[in-house]
Amino acid sequence: MGDSIARALQLLEGDAFVMTAAFEDQRAGMRVLSVFRCATEPLLICVAAKKGHPIEPLVRDSHCFAVCKVDLTQKLILRKFSTEPEEGEDPFDTFLVDSLATGSPTLAISPLVLDCEVVRHFDLEADHELFVGQVMAARVSPSLA
Repeated sequence: MGDSIARALQLLEGDAFVMTAAFEDQRAGMRVLSVFRCATEPLLICVAAKKGHPIEPLVRDSHCFAVCKVDLTQKLILRKFSTEPEEGEDPFDTFLVDSLATGSPTLAISPLVLDCEVVRHFDLEADHELFVGQVMAARVSPSLA
């Protein structure tokens, strides 16, 4: 396991996270309930995401997603990704975006990013669903290192 991935896993607790995905020319992101490590070999994380968001078909079709840690002082980011976008709106238009291994959009300002390939999706009888992803790459800001 790489040093940046190991450090990223230590930083998963607390704060807010935005899950992102892209497929073809569409991108979406949403604030998620929680992100946690669920296995070490292979390295897997689990993301609890509210059902019915436009990100779901993008994750399904691309088989990838990223999670970006967001500082609680980043009010614009938190507000933008806490609501569903308008039809045809790209929620990333106002933010500097990059990507890691899978091509999922990541917020450049995010101090912690985990880029994942989907290995499981659980559609629960609840208001949230679970996405399990194998961590393919990570970025940790020097300020968190």
